Formats: sequence, structure tokens, C-alpha cells
Amino acid sequence: MTGVLVALGAALGAPARYLTDRAVQARWRSAFPFGTFLVNVIGSFILGAVAGSAAHGGASPHAGAVIGTGFCGALTTYSTFSYETLRLVEGRRAALAALNVVGSIAAGLGMAAAGVQFGAHILS
Repeated sequence: MTGVLVALGAALGAPARYLTDRAVQARWRSAFPFGTFLVNVIGSFILGAVAGSAAHGGASPHAGAVIGTGFCGALTTYSTFSYETLRLVEGRRAALAALNVVGSIAAGLGMAAAGVQFGAHILS
């Protein structure tokens, strides 16, 4: 049953990532990968919220499977983040590459922490 829930979440997360990335990139024509940055930060918040809620008895293990593992796992993308950062370096845009790495890690951790607090206090 858990595998089915993960697959259902992933079936929603992957198109959400693709459509969000395309919409953001179409509006903000930039060498900086804003679309990937955005989905990773949003996914960090959502996963934090599910984890925070689960830690305080709110979210069930099934919610963790469908939302955390399935949806967030398919929404966020470390491989694309890595590839786009490498492309920035190869394109001699080291400052943008550094901004992508530092910004993604800082924003991702910050949003995960905010999500945990949200989940613990609002969703539980």
C-alpha cells in the first residue's frame, strides 16, 4: 500500500515540478535557474511541514509516504540543481553558480525549518 501512495504522490510531484519550472523560466529569462530553485525551496517547506506535523502526532505515516516521499521526492530535484550549477560554471558564471549553491542550501534549510514549525504548531 505504501508503494502505491508514493507512486501517487510522485505522479503529482513530477508534473508540478516540470510545469512550475517552465512557467518560472518563461517569465524570468535569466541564466540563474529560478524554476529549480523555487521547486526545491517549496518542496523543502512542504517536507518540513509534514515532518513537523508527524512528529507531533498530526500527519500519518500514509501522509508522509504520499506527500513527503512521493510528492516532494518528485517535486524537488538535486540532479537538476547539480547540472544547472555545473552549466553555470562551464559558462563562466561562477558568481551565479555560487549564488545557486549557497542560496539553495540556505533557503532550503530555512524553509524546511519554517515548515517544521508550521507543521508542529498549525497542522498538528
